Amino acid sequence: MYKFYLLPIVALLGIIFVIRTVILGSIPQPVQPPVVEPPRAPYAQFIASSGIIEASSENVAIAAPLAGVVKIVFIKVGDFIKVGDPLFALDDRDIAAELEVRKAQLESAKATLADAETQLSIYRSVSDARAMTKGELLKRQSTTAVAAARVAEAKSQVRASETTIERMTIRAPIDGQLLQVKVRAGEFAPAQVLANPLMLLGAVTTLSVRGDVDENDAWRVKAGSPATAVLRGNSEISFPLTFERFEPYVIPKRSLTGDSSERVDTRVLQVIYSFDRKQLPVYVGQLVDVFIEEK
Repeated sequence: MYKFYLLPIVALLGIIFVIRTVILGSIPQPVQPPVVEPPRAPYAQFIASSGIIEASSENVAIAAPLAGVVKIVFIKVGDFIKVGDPLFALDDRDIAAELEVRKAQLESAKATLADAETQLSIYRSVSDARAMTKGELLKRQSTTAVAAARVAEAKSQVRASETTIERMTIRAPIDGQLLQVKVRAGEFAPAQVLANPLMLLGAVTTLSVRGDVDENDAWRVKAGSPATAVLRGNSEISFPLTFERFEPYVIPKRSLTGDSSERVDTRVLQVIYSFDRKQLPVYVGQLVDVFIEEK
């Protein structure tokens, strides 16, 4: 008797479950608000691009002209420096020792020259031509000339060592702020191009924005067009940009977003803008969204 009613009851419960699932699945889910409000273009017609904030001098990568162990670092990150200020120095003890040897060689060469000049003077002061042969006088003159050449050579070697010692103190090539330091006393500084430079320096009173415009939109950008940058992470912070120049060579796109549909073979036209930093909470290396008015 119970078995007769069991199957219809189970079937009815299954139908009720399916109906409930369909009804719940048809209810629209509330749209979650974005974590960060997307930037809005201030122009009716515009070209959008991504940009990066740079120093107005561009970022100057400081390298070591000679390989060696760093003896001392004179500055720290954030310091403002002037042209010629020392940044760091390499260990110069071996060159300093070599300089002392060359100075001693110079003094010896000078003494030899002085002796040769004295001998030549004595020969020239002899009034009786029969007291010496012409060959002896020429020999003394030749000895003096060789000694003078050795003095000149010794002086050049001393100057070369002094120049090498001077080059082992790396100095600032421009006025600016030290943006990054990747070298410390005791570390080895190679004399080559590095992926992470030893130091990064830039003029930051006025900053630049390097915008990447897709090659398909490059023809739409006009020189002098107004533009606005919006800070990523806070769309409320925006600032006007002043057109500076085009980088006339179109290059492969480098700033990838990670979107699976993004093409990596895209090429971009780089447009350089400048802006007054003032009190804006922006830093070199930050990404911004750039909107260029289309005229």
